[in-house]
Amino acid sequence: MHSETTAIEEPAVARGAVAIIANRRGELLLHLRDDLPVIAWPAHWSLLGGGCDPGENPATAIVRELYEEAGLTAESLTELFEVCDVHGSGQIITFFAAVWDGDETRLSLSEGVKLQFFAPEHLDILTIPPFIRDGINRYLAARPS
Repeated sequence: MHSETTAIEEPAVARGAVAIIANRRGELLLHLRDDLPVIAWPAHWSLLGGGCDPGENPATAIVRELYEEAGLTAESLTELFEVCDVHGSGQIITFFAAVWDGDETRLSLSEGVKLQFFAPEHLDILTIPPFIRDGINRYLAARPS
């Protein structure tokens, strides 16, 4: 009796990238998402970012997404950690950090409703996806005072 075993290839897990962008005052740039039922986390404040294109790594994706969504070129992006969006898209999201001191009202927003800097102490009143809030809290806990 001859038994054949075939390796079943698991589908690749969808990946994405977001950026925690802080200004020199320590405020964080958040993005108010469109209120569309076809997107993950509609009408929530989130971080700029998005999904990786096929074959694209998260570091390349975040540079592309920042430019596509807001015309933003952030200097010195630092990779932080990964989090899974278990209650939304199911993607593994890579968090990056950068500093940018521009005027968010002058950015060319192509997706979403609004961009705004918020002081960390005001974030608790905003509707933010849980995995984004967790990532922001992790970032804030680790940054120097």
